[in-house]
Amino acid sequence: MPVRSMFVDVAHGSALVSYNAGISACEKGEKWQGALALLREMWESKLEPNVISYSAGISACGKGEQWQRALALLSEICVAKLEPNVISFSAGISACEKGKQWQHALALLSEMGEAKLEPDVIYTYSAATSACEKGEQWQQALAVLLQMRAAKLEPNAFLSATTRVSAPAKKANGGSRL
Repeated sequence: MPVRSMFVDVAHGSALVSYNAGISACEKGEKWQGALALLREMWESKLEPNVISYSAGISACGKGEQWQRALALLSEICVAKLEPNVISFSAGISACEKGKQWQHALALLSEMGEAKLEPDVIYTYSAATSACEKGEQWQQALAVLLQMRAAKLEPNAFLSATTRVSAPAKKANGGSRL
């Protein structure tokens, strides 16, 4: 490999890492606009974002309660011919949870299964269950727990307690029916 090519590869990789760090910093600082601006800057400078870039952007949008933008970025991963991973899907499900979009959260959970990705108990299933709870869909939340058990995963203490408390409360108050 010529020396010039090595420097170009190192510079490209270095720029990608720097942008990803910036997008992650925006996510942690709850500055979704900044994360999207950095992604836009990457596209404009012909530096192709990777799954890490997109996942951090999805998470930033989720934290900013911009679930539609988060789902648009998740779709963009496929358009860019990249494979969304557990982190990408989990960030999308979390964004849906924050936006009280339980239907979208469950659809993403289903897509994860179709993609043969194993959801994370703490992040993925907790967000999906919480989205159902926020949407007053306690029966759906219980179905998510059953799905976990079928996958031979055990819910964490928080997830179990949240579902046990919300289900009877919703039912007692004439909660949503499916």
